Amino acid sequence: MILLSGGTGTPKLLAGIRKIIPEEEITVIVNTAEDTHVSGNLVCPDIDTVLYLFADSIDTTKWWGIRDDTFASNEALRRVGHQEIMRIGDRDRATHILRSELLREGRTLTEATCELAQRFGISATILPMTDQEVATQIITPDGEMHFQEYWITHGGEPDALSVRIHGIEEAVPSDAVLSAFDNDDSVIIGPSNPITSIGPILRLHGMREILREKQVVAISPIIGSAPVSGPAGKLMRACGYDVSSAGVLECYRDLPDVFVIDREDLDIGTEIDGARIVRADTMMTSVEKSVALSRLVVDLFGT
Repeated sequence: MILLSGGTGTPKLLAGIRKIIPEEEITVIVNTAEDTHVSGNLVCPDIDTVLYLFADSIDTTKWWGIRDDTFASNEALRRVGHQEIMRIGDRDRATHILRSELLREGRTLTEATCELAQRFGISATILPMTDQEVATQIITPDGEMHFQEYWITHGGEPDALSVRIHGIEEAVPSDAVLSAFDNDDSVIIGPSNPITSIGPILRLHGMREILREKQVVAISPIIGSAPVSGPAGKLMRACGYDVSSAGVLECYRDLPDVFVIDREDLDIGTEIDGARIVRADTMMTSVEKSVALSRLVVDLFGT
């Protein structure tokens, strides 16, 4: 089974998926458009969240970073006047250092990610969406800024006028991603931000054509008129979409065969643009709820 992942919503689903499917049968294709360099090392926030989840070390109070991490290096840097864009934990920083060393040795991001997964004892397959550099930029009244600057430094407060993904026109899925699709026809689009988490994956050259040939179940990250978390609402409006599950489905257009929305979403029928609508409790506030939603989603592939 293949999942398209980014942000925190899809990892919460993965926490349930891994309870009902053998991990070696799970492939996660992860957004890389939010990657950035911090103090000389490449940080891949969405990849790291998935790595730490499968390594049983994710901090589930935040759904990023490592549980019980320390921040001595970040505090030492701050004391000498170096302010990092992210508050990087010490054990988390070790991951970024090793990744960056592997890249400097000539490995691709895919190879470096697979090496990290192996060292962490992970049997699931975790793949960056591409080996080429792409970057999500948010256009604001004060100018253009990287997504991490917009969301972390400025707290998502500036008005978002539009969203650009630098490098996406030339970016292609890695050979490993293409091979994964050759061997699996079941795809879950996780409940992550449809603009900056899932959107970059779908915009890779040839990706929509691949997905049209697959059985696709997508899960909405919106309940009513608000996202479960993060800046999805503001960014959807900036891109001309209604902040609703219907707006999310419009982002995905003709890809999902089944679209899962929260049971509180009452204004949507049983089918939209060919996608069958299924209602469920999508608020994954516990592992038990993640498992319940995962069972429902996995069972949909049999129907």
